Amino acid sequence: MHKQSLSFSVRIARTRNDVQAACRVRATSYGHHVPQLGEALLEPDLLDADQNTVSVLCVDKATGSAVGTARFQTNAGGMLLIEHSVSLPGDMKDDSRAEITRLSAVPGADPLVKISLMKASYLFCLATQVRWMVICSRKEALTRQYRRLGFTNLFDDGRWIPMSHVGRIDHQVLNLNVTAVERTWREERNGLYDFFFNTVHPDIQLFSTEPALPARGRVDWKAPAPAWLSPAGGMRNSPPAVRAPSAGAVLVS
Repeated sequence: MHKQSLSFSVRIARTRNDVQAACRVRATSYGHHVPQLGEALLEPDLLDADQNTVSVLCVDKATGSAVGTARFQTNAGGMLLIEHSVSLPGDMKDDSRAEITRLSAVPGADPLVKISLMKASYLFCLATQVRWMVICSRKEALTRQYRRLGFTNLFDDGRWIPMSHVGRIDHQVLNLNVTAVERTWREERNGLYDFFFNTVHPDIQLFSTEPALPARGRVDWKAPAPAWLSPAGGMRNSPPAVRAPSAGAVLVS
């Protein structure tokens, strides 16, 4: 086991400033290809304030700027967003699960940002006893990346499903059994095994009480609920339509 220092820190977004910084990263990353979506992501939404949702930030050490983020929603309080568009199989529906959304990095960020966010996702699920991780992918290239991380298509035919919470843009749905990752990667000699399991990253501190960015108070904003999302997490109407990204766009929901 060896130790590796990163050019950024990875911490939970604990304050209003932290969450707003995460929103700016989302808006910059997504809005690079889909301007309407970028504008919509500049402000926190209802899920950002939900007690069963956690956002993490990657903060560049040299500049103090947020360069990456991801959001984890667990099913402790009810259905995941993705479950408003697709029915999960029984073994997942009856077990603990988390959906990873808003996985993004600013253009030019350290290439290790997204991989570190995935390691943070894995560590978060282990620590909170979440067995299943689910994620949706807008592009086949992203789907291949997730498969290299151990995810498998939820459906054998790899079907594309319009996601209600992403403007009904077609996505593939993938899942990962968190409890099997270490064994599977070791047996397959996965190239990321050492990064995930044989390397200590002190800069990934999910359970530190230190805020990722200078704090100005607790997360106490009153996030306006989108018209299509009820306070209980249920869908009322279809979310607003979003123009589909161009063929070259990189969009992770």
